[in-house]
Amino acid sequence: MATTTTAGGRIDAPTRREQILKEAARLFAERGFHGVGVDEIGAAVGISGPGLYRHFPGKDAMLAELLVGISERLLAGGRLRAGEAGGDARALLGALIDGHIDFALDDRPLITLHDRELDRLKDEDRKRVRKLQRQYVELWVATVRELYPDAPESEARTAVHAVFGLLNSTPHLAALGRRPMEELLRRLAHGAFGALATG
Repeated sequence: MATTTTAGGRIDAPTRREQILKEAARLFAERGFHGVGVDEIGAAVGISGPGLYRHFPGKDAMLAELLVGISERLLAGGRLRAGEAGGDARALLGALIDGHIDFALDDRPLITLHDRELDRLKDEDRKRVRKLQRQYVELWVATVRELYPDAPESEARTAVHAVFGLLNSTPHLAALGRRPMEELLRRLAHGAFGALATG
């Protein structure tokens, strides 16, 4: 869970709510949703378990905000990068890859949570996550098809999902250090998409 940066460039410390979500994500990923109690989450941020209820009605609400929230942030970030790329598909694909690498390295617990706990969300929240994810995928697919117009749509879509699988494997990878891992993932992702040019 990232800190926020003000217009003046000052980095604000995480709010108490953000701290709770960060620790909840870590604990849920390590021990499973049902293996963690409210008291343990509270202890991790230095407040009593009952004190958490001033911020969230319960663990279900934390899980929903974590999974819906990251889906919203990924899509918003992708759309922002699309606007900044100014129609340059190659620049946009590079920016999308870099943005997803940042997510995959900085928010590994959320990847684990999504894989294990998505089905625990209420139907409305789960459908919201799926809708946001589809929109995020379509942004990538459109960019890849613009960059590799001779590749069939099915191959472009498959390549996007394959790269997501690659980048989202970070919870299972041995630690190389942030910079080496970032550079390796970037090369692998670009290489995967580059294969579309030889199809």
